[in-house]
Amino acid sequence: MSYDIAIIGAGVVGSLIARKLSKYDIKIALIEKCNDVAMGTSKANSAIVHAGFDALPGTLKADLNVKGTKLMGYLCEELGVPFKNIGSLVIAFNEEEMETLTSLLKRGEENNVPGLKIIGQDRLHEMEPNISKRALGALWAKTASIVCPYELTLAAAECAVINGCELYRNFEVSQIDFDNEQFTVKAKTGEEINAKYVINAAGIYSDFIASLIGDESIELVARKGEYLLMDKNLGGVVNHVIFQCPTKMGKGVLVTPTVDGNILTGPSAKDIEGKDDISTTSDELNMVRTYTSYSIPNVKLNSVITSFAGIRAHSTKNDFIIEPSKVNPHFINVAGIESPGLSAAPAIAEYVEEIMLDTMGKLPKKVKWQRTRPEPVRFRELSTVERRELIEKNPAYGQIVCRCETVTEGEIIDACHSTIPALDLDGIKRRTRAGMGRCQSGFCGPKVAEIISRELKEDLLDVTKFGRKSNVVVGKTK
Repeated sequence: MSYDIAIIGAGVVGSLIARKLSKYDIKIALIEKCNDVAMGTSKANSAIVHAGFDALPGTLKADLNVKGTKLMGYLCEELGVPFKNIGSLVIAFNEEEMETLTSLLKRGEENNVPGLKIIGQDRLHEMEPNISKRALGALWAKTASIVCPYELTLAAAECAVINGCELYRNFEVSQIDFDNEQFTVKAKTGEEINAKYVINAAGIYSDFIASLIGDESIELVARKGEYLLMDKNLGGVVNHVIFQCPTKMGKGVLVTPTVDGNILTGPSAKDIEGKDDISTTSDELNMVRTYTSYSIPNVKLNSVITSFAGIRAHSTKNDFIIEPSKVNPHFINVAGIESPGLSAAPAIAEYVEEIMLDTMGKLPKKVKWQRTRPEPVRFRELSTVERRELIEKNPAYGQIVCRCETVTEGEIIDACHSTIPALDLDGIKRRTRAGMGRCQSGFCGPKVAEIISRELKEDLLDVTKFGRKSNVVVGKTK
């Protein structure tokens, strides 16, 4: 197949770029090596839309963070993605850290972050009653928010597909050739596509993808962060995103509500050799517990329902790398997108759009471009009357499969037949929240596997957790 543009990487950045470019009358391929979109950093991060006071003035990080944060609320409303503007607090425990807050305030003002101010101890404890009594003050940023990053990624990718973009899953790029002003992008399986332009949004693997055309300019460090997710019974323990003062390794351990009502704390920060190690360790998680208790001493750490890890693509240049490759100007690198990459993602998409228009020339726009995507049913959020009406139309919505999150069989069936169908248990989990609750799929997992088998017409033995060889059932006992 031949395309005008091939985008490698269906994370939040690649998917939003695909959506942005899908308004033009061109052929686009969105390529993902995994079984679903949002399988890398986009599914395992802090889910914070940062205000923008942390990045150094004059960097792409600073500029695109502030612009992206301004765009995010509107974008999420347009795509039907959970989003809450709750603000953030960076807390200080001593006079030296209070001086750090002053520096962050000045930096934020240079970055044109609106509504920043330093608050004292009394106001801080009024806003956050459970905060440590040792906290002397905080930097308040009212524009900070929380979002669901994997739902944002899915919604953007679905919107792109609705507008004609073609999604390739399980397409692990192993070779890129260039001849006669056209790239040939080859997968390990032997499958290949052709494209006039390639956008490299491959996350932690963007250095490897660039190297396939002989571009060795990108140097990335894999920085792993481990998190703890707590039960919804802790809802209300914090009202805002709570940061500690940043370090050279990042923004430190935070405590935040999620858009779904849980409490998330983390991440740790450890540079690792490989790119795929998302295991968790007792040492790192204990460190997260310790730092969490500094901020919120009375948090019930026995309410943890799961832990997970994500890997950030830290650039040795300490900034985003978004530019045409010096090896081939038809190859656009979008690399080193670590925090605040999620916050900046909407603005990164616009920035890449401008690069493509400069590179390709004026592009014709489609007569009809659909800005939205069909918003999924969220049974748990409906009123009793709305639930009754839905069940009357389709009895499958009356069958609760996941009791922890109140997810129905109807929602799971919808996910199996959506614009970008869920192909595995984790795909269902990200689309519906079935398995996200207290029991972590302990009760609903087998039923979800049966529904996937039935709806996708595949043998139950072939149903996987996340694709490849992660089979859920390995044999029959009788």
